[in-house]
Amino acid sequence: MGELLLRTFSAFFIFATFFPLVKWDYWWVRVFDYPRLQKMVIILILAGLWLLFLEQAQGYEPQLWMGALLFCAIYLAGKVLPFTILGKKMIETVPFDQSRGIHLLVGNVYQYNENYQKAVNLVDGTKPDVVFLVETDKAWENGMSSIERDYPYCIKIPLDNTYGLLFYSKLEILKQEIHYLIDEEIPSLELDMKLRNGEIITLYAIHPTPPVPGENTESTERDAEILIVGKKSKQNQKPTLVIGDLNDVAWSYTTELFLKISEMADPRRGRGLFNTFHAKVPLFRWPLDHIFLSKHFGLAGLKVEKGIGSDHFPISMKAVLTVQNNTETMQANGEEKEEANEKITNGKEKQD
Repeated sequence: MGELLLRTFSAFFIFATFFPLVKWDYWWVRVFDYPRLQKMVIILILAGLWLLFLEQAQGYEPQLWMGALLFCAIYLAGKVLPFTILGKKMIETVPFDQSRGIHLLVGNVYQYNENYQKAVNLVDGTKPDVVFLVETDKAWENGMSSIERDYPYCIKIPLDNTYGLLFYSKLEILKQEIHYLIDEEIPSLELDMKLRNGEIITLYAIHPTPPVPGENTESTERDAEILIVGKKSKQNQKPTLVIGDLNDVAWSYTTELFLKISEMADPRRGRGLFNTFHAKVPLFRWPLDHIFLSKHFGLAGLKVEKGIGSDHFPISMKAVLTVQNNTETMQANGEEKEEANEKITNGKEKQD
């Protein structure tokens, strides 16, 4: 019985390792993108259990299972390694300069969470220049109203569908556009903002729908929205940031395709996982909330903040415009550009 269970679990996790390579948009495929670190740990445990069977087993079955499992572990380690201190940094580390810099706080508050004061206290304690909160309804707008004294520029789109947005800024907003890129019920922001030294930057703030049963059974719309913003940021000549809960992990194929299409950089690479979800289940955490930077920025700080009662931890970042471009970026080849266009078309057609 024990060997049968071991065979079953080993076969499942070998399958789970490579199943995300299938480029189907169904949620039951894409969900395997998320727990790569967890899969690697479980696979190493399974390999260790097969080691215990070496002496009593007949033939080479344990060695075959161990070899297959270790191959999977090495593959997964290669996927996770760029998001550790052993990986190569895409963005250089620079000291924070308030005149040329921006300090952001991004968080999914979980609409049904009523710990408004915790969020207010976090903002008061960290004093960011920009606060972007998602899953915000009218109750959250009222609960955060006390911070408006310090944030003269506000964009408030409270909604009851878990896709409301609240945006607060100490920096002047020169231009603001509210888009519904894929779904008429899911807003996103495109803003031109002025830093304290007068330089203009563009910020895209998004929260695409996740691929989950009961809400959206495919990742088609999520992928399309992420890639539309990627193309917009690539075409924009100004220094650019993309922020928000993307409902996608940092190491997924879609996020990597976004980096190539946008030619932006991920500050997590070479620094750590910075997991933001699930705040209440420590064994199942991965990076879902993101801040991406164009080549114009250096990184002065990146931190997962303390919880505010949500299923997500907020994440904060300090970025600074640099004189020299030392940022590593990825470029999309022709096939990847064609694939991105196809994903965008499919996402738009799904809403028609």
